[in-house]
Amino acid sequence: MAPYQYIERPTPFLTKGGKTLPIFAVTPAHIETGTIDPIALDWAKKAGYKAETGSLLLIPTSEGHLGGALFGLGSQPAENPFLTGKLARALPAGDWHIETAPLTANRLILGYGLGSYRFDRYKAERVETPRLMIPQDADAADIHRQLAGVFLARDLINTPTNDMGPVELEKAFRALADHYKADVTVITGDNLLTHNFPLVHTVGRASAEAPRLLEMRWGKKGHKKVTLVGKGVCFDTGGLDIKPSSSMLLMKKDMGGAANVMGLALMIMDAKLKVDLRVIVPAVENSIAGNAFRPGDVYTSRKGLTVQIDNTDAEGRLILADALAYADEDQPDLLIDMATLTGAARVALGPDVPAFFTNDDTLAYDLSEASLEVDDPLWRMPLFAGYEKLVRSNVADLTNAPAGGMAGAITAALFLKRFVTNTESWAHFDIFAWASQERPHSPVGGEAQVIRALYRHIASLK
Repeated sequence: MAPYQYIERPTPFLTKGGKTLPIFAVTPAHIETGTIDPIALDWAKKAGYKAETGSLLLIPTSEGHLGGALFGLGSQPAENPFLTGKLARALPAGDWHIETAPLTANRLILGYGLGSYRFDRYKAERVETPRLMIPQDADAADIHRQLAGVFLARDLINTPTNDMGPVELEKAFRALADHYKADVTVITGDNLLTHNFPLVHTVGRASAEAPRLLEMRWGKKGHKKVTLVGKGVCFDTGGLDIKPSSSMLLMKKDMGGAANVMGLALMIMDAKLKVDLRVIVPAVENSIAGNAFRPGDVYTSRKGLTVQIDNTDAEGRLILADALAYADEDQPDLLIDMATLTGAARVALGPDVPAFFTNDDTLAYDLSEASLEVDDPLWRMPLFAGYEKLVRSNVADLTNAPAGGMAGAITAALFLKRFVTNTESWAHFDIFAWASQERPHSPVGGEAQVIRALYRHIASLK
């Protein structure tokens, strides 16, 4: 069975033999020492080609036809592990194979696949793209599933809210579950109050599309319990504390946490990992209407803790609070939440390095090792107890928006920590879920972050 696709697209790969053109992936040393194909070397020298990082030189045949290509890796190929993603956008259409490359087959092919991504759902014109032969020593099945997980996250984030509100997110959630024969339950609208999800209801009640809690279960009882929670704010106006227009431009991506846990769930289910998987997504739109929640309001959470609303734009932690309390009641062996939560994390680490928080040192070490193994960056930040006082309120148990603006990513994580009291291994990921600049392995747009590292870690659980 092929991995699930939210948007059907042709594969960027060839899996069967046929006539293909060669790509010589080379460093400057290959050119200097002449350790490549003599025809390619002769053309490179005549063209003054230096194999600079990401450079491409097409090679003609003696008859003047396209005969192959040279691709520059630069002098330090390890610094750009997914550089081959540039080939997917730079090569002419046709069928290609890698003739030589000082890279592992899996990394080379995964990089190419990641770089092949295009979001052209709303474009009339389709661009013909190249295809690359997968070498026999590459793990084709695992590469396909990792790409499917990454592409699912990117597709969901890139889709504008008029086509990706809470209703459509639920449809995508159900389609993913149906593909892998997982069970789904959904609690919608005022039923959230009946089932004790008051904060999810509070944040989403002003939208034309009712708020909802999505839950998926897959796997066998008795295996390690792995629970994934993703923030699903399909659009965030900021509520009554309305954002300026410039800050709303990317708010379709505020469900990036949900998109990423769904991409991770795809990888887990497609690989048939021996885990008892649970995925929880509170799906809402933070809108403005007469029944919108207000600054100064106080609400009781599922956990029983009361929360004073000091800023309606700090809504993500509210819906996560109910979802995490619900997840924590089952005491999973591993609890992961992912959210586009704070600008403070971006100020600290930039857009490409997600922050994570955990009190489990072993888990932190294992996640960091997995990150390095698969080149999926992340960085641990502290759950500093000295800042606990900042999340307290004079009126309620907690405030959703501490005054002062300092240590915002930490105080948000400390807020969430109050709702996880039974689970020993919990990690919170504060992600950006967006590529602000084109990179070899991704265009500008929605991005999967951390999920390849988490997939590697979860696959290693015993």
